[in-house]
Amino acid sequence: MAQKDPCQKYACEIQKCLQANNYVESKCEAAIQEMRKCCVRYPKGRSISCSGFESEEKEKQKSGLAPKGFPTPRS
Repeated sequence: MAQKDPCQKYACEIQKCLQANNYVESKCEAAIQEMRKCCVRYPKGRSISCSGFESEEKEKQKSGLAPKGFPTPRS
């Protein structure tokens, strides 16, 4: 049996928040931050729910715009 995704509950909270707020992302920042915190806690690939956040962070790191909790690598 597959292990439960540890961050799925945060992904569900984001969806609920977005639906309740007509998909205005800024109104769901707290839920999004909780998801990011969860994704940082687990190794890459452990949570399928984090896959979008992981690819987002790679792009932000390339441009030097990583959010709090995701350090930008120094050269």
